[in-house]
Amino acid sequence: METRENTGKLLLHACCGPCSLEPVRLLREAGVQPVLYYANSNIYPPEEYDRRLGTIRAWAAGEGLQLEEGAYCPEAWEATAGKAGEAAKERFGTVIHEAQPAPARTGEGADGDAGAAVGADAGTAAIAGDAGVFGTPEAPNVPADSEPAEAPGPAEQARQARCRACYRQRFAEAARFAAENGYSQLGTTLSVSPYQYTAIIEEELRFAAEAHGLEPLFADYRPYYDAATQRSREEGMYRQNYCGCRFSAEEAQAEREQRKQLRAQARRARLEQTADARAQEEDQRQRNRKEKRAYQLKQQRKRAILKSLREAHS
Repeated sequence: METRENTGKLLLHACCGPCSLEPVRLLREAGVQPVLYYANSNIYPPEEYDRRLGTIRAWAAGEGLQLEEGAYCPEAWEATAGKAGEAAKERFGTVIHEAQPAPARTGEGADGDAGAAVGADAGTAAIAGDAGVFGTPEAPNVPADSEPAEAPGPAEQARQARCRACYRQRFAEAARFAAENGYSQLGTTLSVSPYQYTAIIEEELRFAAEAHGLEPLFADYRPYYDAATQRSREEGMYRQNYCGCRFSAEEAQAEREQRKQLRAQARRARLEQTADARAQEEDQRQRNRKEKRAYQLKQQRKRAILKSLREAHS
């Protein structure tokens, strides 16, 4: 592999442009200038990969960020995560995964400026959670008042295995590049999304980093997901509607169909709940129409009688 000049000690694995917005902002406010590494062979189809790559290229250039690009090798992904995905799909079909609740944004100023809590002198340790930017120093990825998560069922466990294999492959590629090119730290933007497995991301990032003699720099960026969404829309960035792999595309479509069905069910339930009231309203409208028609007929008869009387006396 060609060795590149290292302009910073942190290599930040970037899953896409929109998810890179807030991590880069927070890191820069902490005095850290990351180098982005785009290595995402999970993305399907190739046209989608090119579109996401073009988005992050344009954004990085506008921000003055160095962007390194890994090889796009979907065959390697299929040989690992793809096999896990096929096994899960064969056994459980399409598994719909719900978004995970994000920890509260703690340690920031009243105006929401992360720089109020993570100054340049705090360094990368603050971003990683040691200074309590996310959650508590002892458990930076879990809010202090959070409840223990329920144990996942077999279908969810199978899906997690697929995603773990996906994280592992992408982080291993990023860690190799970092070690071969003089970086000392490895981070990722994947933890922005509440639809990802945050704890597994941290585990796999640490595994890949330590296997290559790097310091893992993990942060739970989920509290900034809404801000990233708003900023990406304001900047006109392409926003994908599924994670990346072919399985996630099917799952996202199934989730949209499920939401559509739930909305239809809710509408039917509302109609059923108001059926009696609507029937009473319709009965009242019918009575009003009959009364109005009866009054009109009565007035017509009166006019006819008056007309005949006038004609009789003329």
